[in-house]
Amino acid sequence: MKQAFTYLFLALILGSCSNNTQPDYTIHTFYYNWYGNPEHDSTYLHWAHQVLPHWSDTTWNHVPGFPGGENIGANYYPALGCYSCSDTTLVRTHMQMIRQAGIGTLAITWWGKGSFEDSTIPLYLQEAEREHLKIVLHIEPFYNSAEEFRSQLQYIVTAYANHPAFYRRNGKPFYYVYDSYRLPKEEWARLLQPTGDLSVRSTPLDATFIGLWVHENEQAFFLESGFDGFYTYFASDGFVYGSTTSNWPFMAKWAEENGKLFIPCVGPGYKDTRIRPWNNANTKPRECGAYFKRMWDSAVATSAPIIGITSFNEWHEGTQIEPATEKNISDFTYDDYEGLSPDFYLQSVKRWIDSRSTSQDK
Repeated sequence: MKQAFTYLFLALILGSCSNNTQPDYTIHTFYYNWYGNPEHDSTYLHWAHQVLPHWSDTTWNHVPGFPGGENIGANYYPALGCYSCSDTTLVRTHMQMIRQAGIGTLAITWWGKGSFEDSTIPLYLQEAEREHLKIVLHIEPFYNSAEEFRSQLQYIVTAYANHPAFYRRNGKPFYYVYDSYRLPKEEWARLLQPTGDLSVRSTPLDATFIGLWVHENEQAFFLESGFDGFYTYFASDGFVYGSTTSNWPFMAKWAEENGKLFIPCVGPGYKDTRIRPWNNANTKPRECGAYFKRMWDSAVATSAPIIGITSFNEWHEGTQIEPATEKNISDFTYDDYEGLSPDFYLQSVKRWIDSRSTSQDK
């Protein structure tokens, strides 16, 4: 009952009972459908996150994780509480929030056939269609070969690709491929080059494939692998070469010259020190929205045809634009939005999308 009241309250303050906002399908927000709770899923999924060990400092190897509920693996606490992504009311509420922010496309994390995340995709497609939104899959690195990736594509095409809410660009499905560097370019070429022995080109599995540009000098990877473009994902400016906004003009120019699609990704800040207590160097304060605005302006300045927002609800890394709430527990005080309204970031995105659309119309 309490959570249902919270859903209703947020729907009212966000104006989500109105469907007047036209979604912009060129604005993609990365969305995480991996959360669960005991009411719907028998246990807490992801809210009860482990503390991740440092790659070299064993001091952090045995720090206990979080139980979920009041005490979660995140520096912020969601206004909707520890929700479940298998809850129709929750998914509907999120779709309404996203629609009212003007965002048209959700890039939903996907961990393969049979995963918890996969089990929720029919619900997300159903609710996205209600709000005239689109769904694109953000394929996580669960596969080990081009053959396995291809078999997963076959499943996606059979199960989801014909749904009206499934995002297409130029008539073809569209996929983000996270950590694409984990397979060598030669392996990807088997799948994504027209001459590859496993090529999907000019077959029912063909699509627009977007890889992740992380390090400097990755031009050869994207040319030889056959990816159709690249995205930057990370919300921490300067974390890696690809997420460093000062590098975006070069990346955009190179993409244009080589027939690739460049998708810069922006975020409101970054803070993951509950699950990575050793990672404070990568924290990016929100600065009451100023950090987000600088990243957005940098993306718009590249004239990129698509802009990604990292993220709608990646609570573990503190990149969410979903409403958060003030909360204290016995040994921790969650961050809030620095006195700003819970929907500040959603409303900011709406203004920026409207301004970008107006500029493009001139």
